[in-house]
Amino acid sequence: MRDDDACPGALQVHQAADGGLARIRLAGGMVTATQLEALAHAATEFGSPAMELTSRGNIQVRGIHDEAGLAAAVDAAGLLPSATHERVRNIVASPLSGRSGGLGDIRAVVHGLDSGLQKRPDLAELSGRFWFGVDDGRGDISGLAPDVSTHLMSRDTAAVLVAGRDTGVRIPAAQAAETLLNLAHTFLSVRGNRWRTSELDNADELLTGAGLRPTEPSGATWPPVDTPPVGWITQDDGRITLGAAVPLGVLQARTAEFVAAITAPVVVTPWRSLLICDLEEGIADTSLRVLAPMGLIFDEHSPWLSISSCTGSPGCAKSLTDVRSDAAAAAESGEPGGRRHFVGCERACGSPAVGEVLVATNSGYEPRHP
Repeated sequence: MRDDDACPGALQVHQAADGGLARIRLAGGMVTATQLEALAHAATEFGSPAMELTSRGNIQVRGIHDEAGLAAAVDAAGLLPSATHERVRNIVASPLSGRSGGLGDIRAVVHGLDSGLQKRPDLAELSGRFWFGVDDGRGDISGLAPDVSTHLMSRDTAAVLVAGRDTGVRIPAAQAAETLLNLAHTFLSVRGNRWRTSELDNADELLTGAGLRPTEPSGATWPPVDTPPVGWITQDDGRITLGAAVPLGVLQARTAEFVAAITAPVVVTPWRSLLICDLEEGIADTSLRVLAPMGLIFDEHSPWLSISSCTGSPGCAKSLTDVRSDAAAAAESGEPGGRRHFVGCERACGSPAVGEVLVATNSGYEPRHP
């Protein structure tokens, strides 16, 4: 196991080959238009305008040359609510919840979980890699196997999952946030030098420590989801959400400014894409016509949806090649090849749960073997 947690945050900046790297946590991936605009301006002023969307629904800024300036801008935008807990606010939730589908609206759980997390001094000791999940019953988040998560089984009842596996515990849905916080607290007391619940021998000690008892069969899992919701999505209230895939998860600040100009709520999904929500049809149509030529993808059949990559060189010193250029060439070729993730070294950063991982070598890319 590792002794040091070098996971970056808005205040703990990682020094990469291309400069400082900061990660701004967004609970449930949710960000207001005003916050997105402020972050785009900050990235341009203090680092690189090529912002990165992460597989935890967060946003990264690279090439930072003024760490204090960026941190102040993030704080002023309301995106740094806790200096002590900023790296542990890793909360991923069903992105369309409360708008389209699902068994219930879990957005209040996300807000309660985020608020409760910041009020627990002990939980500041969690690893920056530890993450919470809240699934509204559709299975999109449970399949990603968060460390601890809840999964709606009905509007009023939720299953408790550890490392993506159903523990057999059922709780009132209203107790989801409190239950997840208690599980995280128990994890800190039993983890030893482990950072993730998947590294524990079993989940029984977590359940016992949190006062939970299984009442249903355990062991169920959900298949991983590897493509984002894309295109014109009609919400349950008749309004529109636009699902926009972002090629290789790189969101240019200028594009983000145009998204923010729509003045609509935005959600960053765990598939490194955007949801632009609560739109009237006319606004949605105009927005799509403006944003598509800027490179956002609204076609669910686009080859870009099956291609991803790590940062590669020159941003990462460990990479053997410019991975993004190679991945882009594969997407633009239009040749079918299934789900492919290109990486510059054996660490295989950002690899999805499904599909083929292609590792750069001195003689080209080779499939990574399990």
